[in-house]
Amino acid sequence: MASFLHIGSALLLGAALVNGQTSATTATTTSLAPAQQTVSADSDSGVPLNTAETVQLTTEVLQNLTSQLNQTTVSYFDFGNATAATKRSTTGCKVFPGDWAWPIDFIWDIFDLLLGGRLIKTVPSASSCYPGWGDQSAAECAYVASVWNDSHFHMEDPTSVMWPLYQGRTCLPTGSNVTATCTLGGYPSYAVNVSNVAQIQLAVNFARNLNIRLVVKNTGHDFSGKSAGAGALSIWTHHLKSLRYIPSYSDSTYSGPAVKMGAGIQAQEVYEFAHANGITVIGGEGKTVGVAGGYILGGGHSPLGSIYGLAADQVLALEVVLPDGTFTTVTAATNPDLFWALRGGGGSTFGIVTSLVVKAYPKIGVTVGSITFGTSNVISADTFFEALKTYYSYFDAFTAAGTYVYFWVFPLGNGQYIFETHPFFAVNHTVDQFNTLIQPFVDDLSALGISVTPSGTYYDDFYDAWLAGFPLETVGSTTMLTGSRLFPRENFNNATLLNVTIAAHRQTLEQGYPILAFQMKADAPAGSVPNAANPAFRTMLMHGITSISWPATASSAEILSAMNTMTNDVLGPWRAVSPNSGAYMSESDLLEPNFQQAFYGSNYARLYSLKQKYDPCGVLYAPTAVGSEDWTVSSADGLPDQNGRLCHV
Repeated sequence: MASFLHIGSALLLGAALVNGQTSATTATTTSLAPAQQTVSADSDSGVPLNTAETVQLTTEVLQNLTSQLNQTTVSYFDFGNATAATKRSTTGCKVFPGDWAWPIDFIWDIFDLLLGGRLIKTVPSASSCYPGWGDQSAAECAYVASVWNDSHFHMEDPTSVMWPLYQGRTCLPTGSNVTATCTLGGYPSYAVNVSNVAQIQLAVNFARNLNIRLVVKNTGHDFSGKSAGAGALSIWTHHLKSLRYIPSYSDSTYSGPAVKMGAGIQAQEVYEFAHANGITVIGGEGKTVGVAGGYILGGGHSPLGSIYGLAADQVLALEVVLPDGTFTTVTAATNPDLFWALRGGGGSTFGIVTSLVVKAYPKIGVTVGSITFGTSNVISADTFFEALKTYYSYFDAFTAAGTYVYFWVFPLGNGQYIFETHPFFAVNHTVDQFNTLIQPFVDDLSALGISVTPSGTYYDDFYDAWLAGFPLETVGSTTMLTGSRLFPRENFNNATLLNVTIAAHRQTLEQGYPILAFQMKADAPAGSVPNAANPAFRTMLMHGITSISWPATASSAEILSAMNTMTNDVLGPWRAVSPNSGAYMSESDLLEPNFQQAFYGSNYARLYSLKQKYDPCGVLYAPTAVGSEDWTVSSADGLPDQNGRLCHV
């Protein structure tokens, strides 16, 4: 739309057609411009605001709106934690489509005008496969089906998620949709395609003041449906793509190079940018992970974690829209409480981050290696698990050397197993240094009768090594669920604990469940400012993941049974051998018992207190996020998904 959007003559402006009431101001001819003002780029972070951040909603803009809209309508977009809004939002349920309090189309139209035409009414990403949406097309449906498992498809859609199990399994592109229907399910009703801060502020205020559920989507790349929500308004930050290299950044906590990245930046984008500038930046293993979104806010493990710690440890400053709609800079000096909480305390919780300033490091070389062994006619299952235990016993030495290994252990059936590294990521190692590091392990395998011939390729830059080592992740499944555990150092250094750990993992594999794991450490870097990352990260040497699956035609009851099997029978033994540890919230079992301890540890009480301070209205909710126990979703299918009304407990 153009910058000025016209409302025809005799249109009722400012109609408060909400709650069944009408209060309007009649105008003959008028135009309604986007509700925004360009402000100074100065920031308390010491790094100027990016262009999107200088375009803000201000009290002056709201005051000017009263000449065009009546006071009631303007109040929908006002700042603050009004007592009435707090009371309304913390009792009962969020307003849902079809409720008498749901805004009529006319109010959504005004909202769109104030946004500058950035409001999107949701159409399911596979709508072309079904009648009723006006776009049914066999050719388009076939295309959607062909790219459904590609994360790029979902990240470019304003509301689709990469794990559609949590959307409610409706409107799938293939015959696996057992209901054969196409509804929004857990997709939000509307999304704001954000291009500036003012649009985020308008959306936050609108959702808070009208008690509408609010969700935030960057890429939709998560394992718990955190960016889904039936009847919600979604803030889509995917297109906030600014990047700035700061050769010399300095504050009271750090002095050195840094990078400022917009909230929509993904791993491949920031790695390419760092490569072009001759530096290294910490990000995720997956190509499409939104680095400045839930990844960093949830802690964020990295292929460089054994050397530099978590992604959350790299943050120097954040620009944030708070639940009251205000925009603020968060640093160790300006707001130490939020600076602590936002770095590891979880996404969609304390505010909506628009950009981050993070540390940058010198260019670093990596050897990408490979090791494989498995059962055979001469290698029994017992020998295989002895070899796996031997590998585990090297975790401390390997991580101390700075390595990061993504490894798979697969049950092949009939007592057969295979171990593979994908890859052995030897940071700051030449091929010769890699071979020297692993030779004692190779010798120990040889003593067990297992001959391996490791291979390795050296890359003089992290980006090239990462590109070669980690393939694009497959997404889009509705027939499986993952769960995880962070296993502490003591489980691999103490002989007794090592034995019970390998026994628990053998039980998992013998039952037919795979293990996909990261051998890594994430100790807090020396001199770093403390943050809210799960304390279990600081003692771990293994982030283990497993999965359970079910037929495409499984009923909701059968899926729920499988979920409970994962929680209790599969992950139960893992918890039993690491009772004082936890799990990584971004790659975890949604039904994790006592998630507060598992995902946040001893930090939870402080985090919950800060949640009540900064978000008393409960504007931001996500499954297993801080304060989520105060809410429940009345799911339409009885599964722990987002396909239902959000209500206060």
